[in-house]
Amino acid sequence: MSNKYNARKVTVLGHEFDSKKEADRFLTLYGKLTKGEISDLRGQVEYELIPAQKKANGKTERAVKYIADFVYTQDGKTIVEDVKGYRKGAAYAIFVIKRKLMLAKYGIEVKEV
Repeated sequence: MSNKYNARKVTVLGHEFDSKKEADRFLTLYGKLTKGEISDLRGQVEYELIPAQKKANGKTERAVKYIADFVYTQDGKTIVEDVKGYRKGAAYAIFVIKRKLMLAKYGIEVKEV
């Protein structure tokens, strides 16, 4: 099945990815991991950007979260990556805001791949 950008889910080494580009990036990072160039490779890591909040009417406004495609350690530094194949439209605009919130809240620059 494909999404609105015609990306198809791909399974590599037992991991499912949203696109071939994301799967290819995983293979590159996995190669670096096995060579010892990076460590602690993780996928789909969730960061809370804005916590849930109570409105005046008592209802809860959901938290705003960012889910990173890949997070790993390189030279003692945490690297956060997001694989982008399409850099237009509302979804990308939302990503840009979340990328800026990651920098403001965690001091992490999200690397677009």
